[in-house]
Parts: sequence; C-alpha cells; structure tokens
Amino acid sequence: MPPEPPSAPAPVALRPGTDAERQLLALMERACDGGTWSLTVPQACLRLSNNLAAMLEVPPAHAAPFVGLADFFAPESRAMMQAALDACLVQGAAFDLEAQVVTGNGNYLMVRSLGEAVRDDHGAVVRVQGVIQNLTEKKRAEQESLSVTMRLSTTLASITEAFATLDRQGRFTYLNSESERMLQRTSSELLGRQIWQELDESDSSRLRTDMQEALAEGLHLEFEDFYPHLGKWLALRAYPFEEGIAVYLRDVTSLRRSQEQLLLLQTSISRLNDLVLITEAGSIDEPGPRIVFVNDAFEKHTGYSRGEVLGKAPRMLQGPLTQRAELDRIREALTQAQPVRAELVNYKKDGTLYWIELEIVPVDYFNRGLTHWVAVARDITERKAAEDEIEHLAFYDTLTQLPNRQLLMDRLKSALTRSGRTRDIGVLMFIDLDHFKVLNDSLGHARGDQLLQQVAIRLAGSVRLSDTVARLGGDEFVVMLEHLGDDPDLAIDRARAAGEKIRAALSEPYELAGHAYHGTCSIGITCFSQQQHGMGDLLKQADLAMYQAKAAGRNAVCFFDPAMQAAATANAALSSQLRQALQDHEFVLHYQPQVGPGERMLGVEALVRWQHPARGLMGPDAFITQAEESGLILPLGQWVIESACAQLARWALHPQTEPLSIAVNVSARQFRHPEFVESVLKIIRQHGIAPNRLKLELTESLLATGMEVTVAKMGMLKEAGVTLSIDDFGMGYSALSYLKHLPLDQLKIDRAFVKDVLTDPNDAAIARTIIGLAQSLGLGVIAEGVETEAQRAFLAWHGCESYQGHLFCAALPIDALEAFMQALPLQAAAEPAIAR
Repeated sequence: MPPEPPSAPAPVALRPGTDAERQLLALMERACDGGTWSLTVPQACLRLSNNLAAMLEVPPAHAAPFVGLADFFAPESRAMMQAALDACLVQGAAFDLEAQVVTGNGNYLMVRSLGEAVRDDHGAVVRVQGVIQNLTEKKRAEQESLSVTMRLSTTLASITEAFATLDRQGRFTYLNSESERMLQRTSSELLGRQIWQELDESDSSRLRTDMQEALAEGLHLEFEDFYPHLGKWLALRAYPFEEGIAVYLRDVTSLRRSQEQLLLLQTSISRLNDLVLITEAGSIDEPGPRIVFVNDAFEKHTGYSRGEVLGKAPRMLQGPLTQRAELDRIREALTQAQPVRAELVNYKKDGTLYWIELEIVPVDYFNRGLTHWVAVARDITERKAAEDEIEHLAFYDTLTQLPNRQLLMDRLKSALTRSGRTRDIGVLMFIDLDHFKVLNDSLGHARGDQLLQQVAIRLAGSVRLSDTVARLGGDEFVVMLEHLGDDPDLAIDRARAAGEKIRAALSEPYELAGHAYHGTCSIGITCFSQQQHGMGDLLKQADLAMYQAKAAGRNAVCFFDPAMQAAATANAALSSQLRQALQDHEFVLHYQPQVGPGERMLGVEALVRWQHPARGLMGPDAFITQAEESGLILPLGQWVIESACAQLARWALHPQTEPLSIAVNVSARQFRHPEFVESVLKIIRQHGIAPNRLKLELTESLLATGMEVTVAKMGMLKEAGVTLSIDDFGMGYSALSYLKHLPLDQLKIDRAFVKDVLTDPNDAAIARTIIGLAQSLGLGVIAEGVETEAQRAFLAWHGCESYQGHLFCAALPIDALEAFMQALPLQAAAEPAIAR
C-alpha cells in the first residue's frame, strides 16, 4: 500500500509553451516511456506532465495530498530521493537515480529519475525540473537475460568437450575450461583473437576458409585436421548463429593414430599372399559365423568378391570332397574357443577344388570374451599334388596304375588282421605271364608294356571292386581275394573258380599295336585265415605254387602244397648257423666307396659278409632276411656299428682318410630296440670319433608305424651329430607327409631304380622325383648300384652328384680298400679321387 500522504496542494500539470512544443514533448516522453516534472521555488509547486501522471496513475491536476516528488517513491527509496531533491534545490546539484515508485493504484515501478536546477540571472535556484523514465520492463528483461546467461554459463561449464563461441570475424567471445586446456591458453589470452591465429596461421588455412564460408552462408561445418602448433588432430564442429558461430573441438589424435595403425594393418593383411578371413564369433550351428572381412588374396584366389562373401558363412566355400572328419575336428575346437590347424579341401567360385593349410585363432577384444575368429590359409594344392604324385609313385605302378608291392603288403596286413578277427578265409594269387621275355625280345618292350597294361585291365575286370590287384614288377601280378567264407572247402572252390576265370581272361587274344598276340599265365594260390601267417610267407607260398603251375606245363592254376614248407626247415637251420657264426666271429666287413662331385671319395658303405666255414664267403642276401626274422640282426647290427666306428678311429689318425665317413645299414628291428640310441652314442664315445663320420642308413619301413618314437630317436641321434640317411628310398613306405619333419641328411636312391633308369621310363620318373624331393627338402641324395657312365651322367644331369657302385669300385675288404686308396692321386682336400 502507498504511504499515507500529508495534506498539501495537489500537483498541477506541466504545461509547455506552444502546441508544437507540447506535441514534441509528448512524443519524446512516449519514446522513452517516461514523463517530465517541474518543482518551482519557493512556492514548492510540483507540476507533472500528462505521460508522467498516467505512469504514476494519478490525475495530472488532481487534489491528491502529496507534498512533493519524493512522496511518489517507495519508502525504502524516499529518503534517498528527498536528499537528492534537497541538494538540487539548495545547491543546484543534478541527480540521476534508479529507484522504485508507488503509483496511485499501489503498483511498484522501477524508474530512473533525473533532475537539475534552473537558476535566475543572479544564480539563485528558481526551479527544479526533471524526467522520470519507466525502467520496469527493461529491468525485467535484464533480469531474465541474466537468468538465461546464468543458466547458459552453467550449461557451457558442464560441457565436457571443448566449446567456444566466435563473433562473425572469427574472434573468440567465450571459451570453457576444456577449450583452455586443449588450446593451452587462458581465456584472457584468447578472447578477441581469431581462432585461425591460434590453430593455423598459414594463408591456405582450411580452418579460415571453411569458417568464413560457414559464417557467410550460415552452413553447418564439420571436419578433422592436424594442427602442428598443438601437435594434435582436432575434430571441429561449428554451428553459425546470429552473432557468430559456436564451435566444438575434440582431440582425436589417439583415434587417428589407432586408425592409422589399423589402416597399416589392413593394408598389410590385404597385401598378404596368404588368404585371410575374419568372422564374427557367432553360433557354430547353422548358418554359422558370418564373414566380416576378407583380404585381397582371398578375392583373387577364390574368385569371390567381398560383396559376395561378407555376411555369409564360410561353409559356402565347402563342397562334396571337403573332409567331414576335419570339419568335425574344427567344429569341436571352435566350440571350446581353442585355436586349430587343419588341411582342408575348399572350392573356388567356378567350382575348382583347392587345398588349404588353415589356422584359426580366437580373438578376445578388450577382454570382452570371444568376439571374432581369424582364419589364415595358405594354398597347398601344388604341394598336395606333388605329395599325391610321389605317393602314387610309391604305392602304384606307373605303367599299369595298379597297386605296387608296398600297397599290396599294406592291404595284406590289414586283411590278415581282419581274417584273424572274423575267421573269414582269403586267398593270395601269384600270377606270372608265360613266355613274357620272348615277347619282349621279339616284339620289343613297347609291345611288352602294352601287354602288361591290357593284362592289368583284364585282371581288374575279373575280380570284385573290394579285391586287390597289384603288380609286383616285370610280368608278376598278385590278386588278393577276401571274404570267401569260413568253410575251407567252399573257400577253395571259390578261389579255384576265380583263378580259372582269371586264367581264361588272360588267355584271350591281345591287340598290340596292330599285332595279334596269344598269351597264357601261370597262377599260384595260397589261402590265409585265422592261422598266423607272415606276409612274406604267404607271398612265398603263392610264388612256390605259381612255379608248380609252370612246372606243370604253364597255363595252369595250382594251390600251395604244404610239402613246400621244407624251405622253412632250411631257414631254421640257417638261424642256428647264424647264431654260431656270431660266437665264432665269422662275419667280416667289406667296404664300397661312395663318391661325390669330381669323383672324390667321400666315404664308404660297410657291407657285412659271412665267411662260412663250408660255403665260403656269403653275401647278405643269403642270411640277412633270416637274421631279421630270428632276431639275430640285433647282435649282428651291434657288431657292424662297433667295427665301423673302430675303423673310423683308425682312419682319423691319417690326414688322407680322416675326412672319410662310413655308412652302416640299420634295420627297422634294430632301430626300434629301446637301447639303440644309447648304444650308438656309447660306441661313438668309446672310440672317440667325430659323430658326423658315422652315417646310419635307415630303411623306409621305419616310417610305417610309430612315427613319434622314430622321429624322437632320429632327433637324438641328429642332435649328437650322427648323419642320417634313408636307404633304398622309393622301395618301401615313404611317409611323405612326415618326411619334411624328419631330421634327415640324405636320401639314397635304390639300385632297382638305377638299374633300368635309361630304359624304363617308370624308373627314370621315380629317380627324378626322388632327386627333386631331396632338393626341395634341402637334403643330400646319393644313388647306389651305378654301374655305367651313362647311368651316372643321367643322374648328374638331374642333380644327383653322389654315387656308389661298380662303376667306381666294388665292395672290398679293408686291406684291399686301403691299398686301392693308396694307389689314388691325392687332391687338395686330402680326399682320394676315384680314377677310372
């Protein structure tokens, strides 16, 4: 409520002189939302303009009991206003105050009150006049603006990103604390400076160009750039507004570096020759994990583009020959989040089959658990083809494409195991073509080969798919029939019928390059069942039966006669004699030189001989097989190694013979003895020889079973320095898939391949393949049985430069060998050269 005013004359209206002046004054008052007043002295007569009276909600000339101007002001401002009026009246001091007034209706207004004194000619104050301006709306707007400003400041302060505002010239008008930290300057240092002066002062500054364009056209702006002054990558987002532009800054240096590293990694992976495929770690079940990345090599190799495989499952690369067992093994590993390696068949987009060596590893991204699978694959199709070719050469006859002896023996071994378990009777047929040598001599080897090929076709067509037809060599074939029942008589009848069918098929006329040929065959048959039979025994029995057929006039089928077991008795007697020969020291060593490039003598092979008291000097073919079967090969082999090491120790004393090595054949049974490695190393230590001078020639049969033990033993010998070689390579079980893992030094080409290397394309192909295999594995290669210069030249042309055979020297007793070496001219390397 307004204060109680004292009784006094009412204010009168302020009246300017002319109408024009009054109109002008009213216009000015409306413009400033105010009014004028005048107080005369000494009458103390207060005059109010119409606008002021209206603002104060009093009549311009009403009889309200106000004493003076101060009475319009709120109580808390009244004393201040009265003091200002008094000072103006007495001293002529002008005033300009802001205070509250109370209108006639009790409303409070915020006003600005200005007053000044008017003096007469003598300087005395005769009147005070002034203006009261209504500031209520302005103050309310200022308060609201202040409130908005406070809220905005609070909001800006809460922004975690660097934030700043610029005027339309790009000058800073506001920066939050994060901006100061990022720009490494305080607000007082930056306010008023253009942003590009702080970040990029170059004339070609993208920041300046893009910022000015955004300001001019009111465009939203967003980009990343590197600012050397700060040494940082910054992401800038700018939003123009009426007074300027708001800018958000974010340090993306770490992100950029990560992106650069990722780009480098992606580029490296993309350029790899290996196939790289990454999938999400989704369910292994249908449809399977989805592909999220493949590299360039994958696209190039498979024919699929990224767009064709991304989002698909890797099983799209599989086909009918993809190995189910390998897929199950991979699935099991993935289910357990374990890495896995495999060799797998996949298919290209055009349907072409290819082999890969695959490694899959799990990815745990930032310890979030399994997120992805990374698969790296290498195309091994060529390697597989080479392995298949070598395996085919090792297990199949190249002329007829039938299984060879080794594969036959593998299948026979399995058949014997099954027969012993099921009691089914099987038979082995030994088939020899009658008068085949006559055909070769009369019509030539080419027609002889054609006959062998046609015989192979007829044999395969005469038996069941489950039976085995093999070629042992020359004109000798073997047929193995299984599952003939458990009744011996019925089985024999069935075998006889099968034999007669084969004999009749092979007796049909042949067309050999325009020449009609009529041939026959002789067939020997032996049965096997649950009784224990050695594979060698069965072949011998069938072979003996075949010779019975030939003796009966050829073109016949004969069964094995148990009376033929007389040979077994002879073998038993031989075993007894061998045992006595070991006790009586009847065995001796002969040595055959091994030569290398330039026909320099590299060493010798120790070959055991039996100085039989009645039969004279006997070669190993007469007793080694029986020594193997009787177990006497163990003490005999031990003696050979001891004798060879003793000879090496004697040679080490002389410069001419010190570099020579001695190769010793080691049988599979001898090698598999638990104490073999320890025994060899003990002998080497006892004689004090260089381990590498002793070369152990191992048979391929070692690779048939127990690979882990074999590799471990070979590794121990190799680590000790002993030289290791595979003897008669290509004749037995070549575990080609493991060969690259064996610690070998050398492969030895069997004399059987060398003998006909110039006339038999099969032997030539095998010899070339073995040489190439040795070279690819970084192994040495030596050929035995080299008897002619033409054979040596052929082997040398294809990369074999080490030889052994009668072309250079026969196997000699030690005295004859040393005399032979003394007669040789010495070379610079102190190794004797072979003179021919």
